Amino acid sequence: MTDTSNISMPILSVTRVTQLAQELVEDNLAQLLVRAEISNLAKPRSGHWYFSLKDEHSQIRAVMFRTANRRVPFTPQNGQQILCRARASVYTPRGDLQLIVEEIEPEGVGGLQVAFEQLKAKLEQEGLFSETRKRSLPPYPQTIGLVTSASGAAVHDILNILERRASGLRIVLRPTLVQGQGATADIVAAIEDFNAASIADVLIVGRGGGSLEDLQAFNAEEVARAIANSTIPVISATGHETDYTIADFVADLRAPTPSAAAELVVKNRNEVEQHIDQLRLRLDGSIHHTLERAHAALDSLQHRLQSPAQQLQWRKQELTNLYQRLDKGIKHKLEACHYRLDISARGLETLSPLQTLKRGYTVVEHKEAGNIITAATALESGQRINIRFHDGTVSAVVE
Repeated sequence: MTDTSNISMPILSVTRVTQLAQELVEDNLAQLLVRAEISNLAKPRSGHWYFSLKDEHSQIRAVMFRTANRRVPFTPQNGQQILCRARASVYTPRGDLQLIVEEIEPEGVGGLQVAFEQLKAKLEQEGLFSETRKRSLPPYPQTIGLVTSASGAAVHDILNILERRASGLRIVLRPTLVQGQGATADIVAAIEDFNAASIADVLIVGRGGGSLEDLQAFNAEEVARAIANSTIPVISATGHETDYTIADFVADLRAPTPSAAAELVVKNRNEVEQHIDQLRLRLDGSIHHTLERAHAALDSLQHRLQSPAQQLQWRKQELTNLYQRLDKGIKHKLEACHYRLDISARGLETLSPLQTLKRGYTVVEHKEAGNIITAATALESGQRINIRFHDGTVSAVVE
C-alpha cells in the first residue's frame, strides 16, 4: 500500500463518505422531474411505496413515503409509464443513490382520470352500481335533505324549484364543503348525520358543476360507500349533463343538475297528486251518475205511488174498460154465431124435402102403417093412403 504518512488528505469512514455523497446529491439534485417506468413496486405495512424507476438503459431506486402517497389519486402499477417530481438522495445504510418521490401521475392520462376508472371498476365489481340494490323515490316525500354548499348556486336552484312547484315540502340543509381538503369527510359526515337522525325522506347530494379536480370529493370512495350505505334514497346531482361521477353510479337516482334533481322529486309528487285528481274526478263522476239514477228511480216511484182514491178510480176505469171489451166481445161472438146459423139454415133449407115438394113432388104414406110407399106395385086396391103435399096432407083410397 502506498505510504500515506506525508499525505495531508484526511482519512474518512464509510459513513462519512455516504454522508458527503448525500449532501452533494441533495444540494445539487433537489428538484427533479423524471419520466420513467415503474418496476419492482412494493407496498409494505408501513404505508411507504418502494419501487424502481427505469428506462431502456438505466434504473434507479425510489421511495414515496406515506405522507406523500396518500395524495395520489390512483394506484400505480408495475410497467406503468409515469411522470414524477422528486429529489435525489443517498440511502446511507447501503450507500445507494435513490429518488424520494413527492408527486406522481401517469404519463399521457391524468391521474384523477386513472383513479376514477380504477375506483369505478372496483366498486362495480363489488356490485355497488347494480340496479337491484337501488331504491325508488318515496311517493309522498315530506322532507328533502340537501347535502351541498350553503353558499353555492346549487342550493338556490333547488330551493327555487321546490318552492315554486311543491309548496309545503320541508327542506333541511346540511351545509358541507364540496371541494378541496376536508370536502370528502364533510360529505360523508352529512350523509351519516341524516341517516342517524332519520329526518329526511330523500337526500339530494351534489354541487353546481366544476372541473374533474373540483368534483374530486364526489369521486371519492368514502363518499361512494356512504351513499351505498344510506338507508335514505339518494339523488346525486353534480351539475354535469354528460359526465358522470362515482357518486352518480352509486346513487339510487342520478340527476344531471341540482335543478333536475329538485324536478325529479317534484315530478314524483306531482304524478301522485295528478293521479289523486284523476281518481277524485272519476269518483265525482260515479257519484253524480249514481245520484242521477237514484233521482230517476225516485221519480218513477213517485209516479207509481198514488192515493187510495186515485187507485180506486183507476180500478173503476179499468173495470169499465173490461166491461166494454166484454160487451164488444159478446156482441161480436153473437154476430158471428148468427151469421153461421143463417148460413146453416140456408143450407138446411136448400136440402129440405119441403123444397122438393114445392116443385110438385108428393110423398105417399100408408095410412095405417105410416110407412112411405115408394113404388106403385106396393099399393093395393082399396088401400087407404095419405098424400103429403108441401102445404098439407090429404087422404085417399086406391082403386
